[in-house]
Amino acid sequence: MEDLKVLLVVNPSASSVTPRTQVVIEKALAADHDVVRAETNRRGHAARLSQDAAMKNMDMVIVLGGDGTLNEAANGLAGTDTALAALPGGSTNVFARTLGLPDDAVEATGVLLDAIERRAVHPVGLGSVNGRYFLFHAGLGFDAAVVAEVEKRGQLKRYASHPLFVYAAIDTWLRHYDRRKAAFSVRFSDGSVVPDGKFGICLNTNPYTYLGSRPLDLAPEATLDRGLVMVTIRSLRLHRILRLANGALRSNEALRKNKAVDYRTDLTEFWLDGHRPFPYQVDGDYLGEVTKLHFRHEPDILRLVVPDDRVLAGAPTGES
Repeated sequence: MEDLKVLLVVNPSASSVTPRTQVVIEKALAADHDVVRAETNRRGHAARLSQDAAMKNMDMVIVLGGDGTLNEAANGLAGTDTALAALPGGSTNVFARTLGLPDDAVEATGVLLDAIERRAVHPVGLGSVNGRYFLFHAGLGFDAAVVAEVEKRGQLKRYASHPLFVYAAIDTWLRHYDRRKAAFSVRFSDGSVVPDGKFGICLNTNPYTYLGSRPLDLAPEATLDRGLVMVTIRSLRLHRILRLANGALRSNEALRKNKAVDYRTDLTEFWLDGHRPFPYQVDGDYLGEVTKLHFRHEPDILRLVVPDDRVLAGAPTGES
């Protein structure tokens, strides 16, 4: 395969990015391709770097960072001919692992180079909410409130991400979110309405996240070649939440069978109307509080390096 013009976007503040890792990865990529390296230093920087790469007709942007950096790059590249590729550098790396990449960045580089050699670049769909694209999910209400609490403790996230998320979820449930009153209603294109949402997740891919090495599977229908899945949870009673979490670790049938959950698949468009201002996040990036959200599925909007083609159809990649 001929040399590609590649921009390597590195978030040096990401949880698992070290100077040595950066050097090893850049050398491996530069052995076969024309690589320019750029570091992010502020919020939104990856989006601007990626937009610039597309304007310069570069072939590919490879992101070494967490899900937030990857989301910014996707927003910079959506609708262009420049492809996006992921390398895991964050604490959880949901999207990179969903694509079938190992969680070790150096090991993942070898897998990625093989995928590039095979020309495994595919047009894929993204979700969008109020004009912001997301790769794997948007969280609404309680979910976003948890992310907000985690971001307040950003330094701890680098060293203890999974315990911090568990602690933040418990603390948010106890002290930082009104779990008694509905936060929003959901209006669908067919005219139906869910009036009493307290916790919502819109998924473009599955799993929702990982707890250590275990995927939290909510929606096997959420794949890169289908529409969005919307899961609206109407109760935050402790026994219901624990039952849902336990079910998601085993099978998403727990969601479908639960009377407190509304589960919709293959959606192209829907709307959220707040009963009060409610928080939301995309791909783990907290975006504040709103009273209205407009969701759309944008098919074939991004060229993406997909190391494991089974991901496109939602088949398991073999990771435990």
